[in-house]
Amino acid sequence: MILLVLIASVLIAGVTVYQYREQSRDYHEQRLQRKEEQILQSISYTLRETTYPPTSENLQYIFMDEIYKIADVQNVNFNIYDLEGTLIKSSRPSFEADSISNCLDAEILNNLLVSSDRRYVEEKIAVGGKFKASYSYITDNRFKPIGIMNLPYFEDNSFSNMELREFLFRLAGVYVIMLLSAIVLAYFISKYITRSLQTIADKMNQTDLTRRNEKIYIEDSSEEIKKLVDSYNSKIDELEESAAKLARSEREQAWREMAKQVAHEIKNPLTPMRLSVQSFLRKFDPKGKDAQVKVKEFSDSMIQQIDTMSNIASAFSNFAKMPAQQNETLNVVNIVKLALDIFNEEYIHFISDEEEIVAKLDRTQLIRVVTNLVKNAIQAMNDVESPRILVTVASEGERVKISVADNGIGIADEVKEKIFEPKFTTKTSGMGLGLGMVKNIVENYNGTIDFTSQVGKGTVFSVKFPKASKNS
Repeated sequence: MILLVLIASVLIAGVTVYQYREQSRDYHEQRLQRKEEQILQSISYTLRETTYPPTSENLQYIFMDEIYKIADVQNVNFNIYDLEGTLIKSSRPSFEADSISNCLDAEILNNLLVSSDRRYVEEKIAVGGKFKASYSYITDNRFKPIGIMNLPYFEDNSFSNMELREFLFRLAGVYVIMLLSAIVLAYFISKYITRSLQTIADKMNQTDLTRRNEKIYIEDSSEEIKKLVDSYNSKIDELEESAAKLARSEREQAWREMAKQVAHEIKNPLTPMRLSVQSFLRKFDPKGKDAQVKVKEFSDSMIQQIDTMSNIASAFSNFAKMPAQQNETLNVVNIVKLALDIFNEEYIHFISDEEEIVAKLDRTQLIRVVTNLVKNAIQAMNDVESPRILVTVASEGERVKISVADNGIGIADEVKEKIFEPKFTTKTSGMGLGLGMVKNIVENYNGTIDFTSQVGKGTVFSVKFPKASKNS
């Protein structure tokens, strides 16, 4: 409604300006033509009453004094030229006649000659308005041209423009009142129309899958609103049924995901444990001098992995986080070394510039992070002639950085964005849950994990944890 009022005001203002200009143009054209006809009639009358023969040569004698009388009666100045365009006589005073052209342009004479009504109007733009000059033939009693009458005319639109401004001002006042009225009317009409819609909107905003939603009941509503309410109420019933099905599906999916995660996490240490046991049986010499030391190291490594699997199993049985976080003040350097003890690959190397870097972490989860990253690095070495894995621990300001670098096959660009997604894997075996869980563990301790990789050259995973404060 407001837009229509604005469009109407603009259109009417435009039409008004156009109409005023057209009226002004028609008025000046008709006025010029009337003045021209009156002067020509006066000239014809003078030619009939004069004693001089009506010829071009006698025009200067015929209108020597008569031109001033005609100009005074008609209240307008005009000029008389001969057929060659030379000025013969002007009704203007001598000091003004100096500005009058003594000879007409050839273009004016040509246009007048070819004109069908023996009349030509020249238009020019002057300061303050438009200037016109009318040219017509003066004829004798046989309608033979004997001279040219020139009538200068200046269009004065000051009065018309003043009227236009006053009219537009009044029109603007009327439309301001109409616009304000339209705004008020539109406000109350929209409030009345949308009152029921607001009730529906409020109910929709309150819709929640986690609780029972109320239906809408509106009395004395229109047919359209009633259809909308009935549709909403039917969707509420469908939503409750869908919510119940979704809850059951989510519970089942949660159990399936938990089972997959537990199976993956338990499977991770089993392979290196099996290899470690086989290597121990093959290389262990009961009669050796350091037999007891090797047995103790082997036992500690096995116990650590068994504890990890036990924690995972306990967490699964309680349907809680896997495993629950136990913040301890740890020497990250020693824990990373301990995590690498279960791997027998000779190409795994460890470097740390410091002997002790302290952080508050869960021992079991830190070992899981390292073993998952190292295991992924080992699996990337299948077709590498000289495999090498470098695990480093270093300080970076207030953080401890753990890096696992390999010279394996690398990660393709098209899968880099999906590498931490659960269930995503590029391997032919496994469930693709390892890196996803590593990322969750790292972020639970306000840490970060990222990687850089080049296909055919290798990959570097970097994990950063906050250090323990000195007061911890």
